[in-house]
Amino acid sequence: MNTGDILVEADRLGRSFGPKRVLDGVSMTLRAGEVTGFVGANGAGKSTTIRLMLGLLHGEGTTRYLGRPLYAWGAPGSIVGAVLGGVAGHAKHRVRTHLHMVAAGSGASGRRVDELLETVGLTQARGLRLHELSLGMAQRVAIAQALLGDPPVLVLDEPANGLDPHSIRWLRDFLRAQASDGRAVLVSSHFLSEMEQLADRVVVLSRGRVAASTSMAELLAHAADRRVVTVECPDLPKLTALVETRGGRLVPTSGQYAEITGLDRVAIATLAAEHGTPLYWLHERGPTLEEFYLGVADEEFKIS
Repeated sequence: MNTGDILVEADRLGRSFGPKRVLDGVSMTLRAGEVTGFVGANGAGKSTTIRLMLGLLHGEGTTRYLGRPLYAWGAPGSIVGAVLGGVAGHAKHRVRTHLHMVAAGSGASGRRVDELLETVGLTQARGLRLHELSLGMAQRVAIAQALLGDPPVLVLDEPANGLDPHSIRWLRDFLRAQASDGRAVLVSSHFLSEMEQLADRVVVLSRGRVAASTSMAELLAHAADRRVVTVECPDLPKLTALVETRGGRLVPTSGQYAEITGLDRVAIATLAAEHGTPLYWLHERGPTLEEFYLGVADEEFKIS
């Protein structure tokens, strides 16, 4: 497999719970060497999508891994590894014992267990019982478990929830390294800001539908285009007319203040000067990534 090869194709996934439609026509592709951020508010349908992709729920649509449904592979754990929550094991089992038990069931070797304990930085903690693990350590055990079959695809559902900043940084660096090794990585989150330093591509889910699917670079560029310029002007009616002639929009806020969209600060200042309209204040800001995400989700603005 080469970087950029499509490893996973989810096509028109859908799911209803009774009369409620929770997913409608969700499609995405995961490529080797890339981290895909799967972002949406709580309740948007991210976990349902992931469970449909993994065959843990029945629904509409298909998901193919390396061109075949997951059930068609004799050893699914060698195709995709999934982290869907905490470690599913007996609380009194020790970390190494737990991973050996899982490895025995999946055909992985004991040597692979020790390799992964070192990979996730838990060699010194291998003798701890599962109930003794911190949240960050438990997440590392779950990741090691998902990688036992050395799968080319790694799927993680909200892996950063509850983690401290140190653990989040470790997780980000680790997942980037997995992508650099050629894996396709899917990470869900309800915080787009978490994805800024991690994801190559972003799929935004809103009310069960894909609102945006694009590269992180393109998403950031679109966010920058949604700049807002705050002005203070003694003649807002005249400035409004001038702004509208150039395709912009002015919204008064209070007194002589207003916010302008559709034009940058240079264009506004030049326009005002050319027509003798004084400006007492001029300030430009772009939306934060979170603000842009909320706008995309609300408008279902398509980026492809």
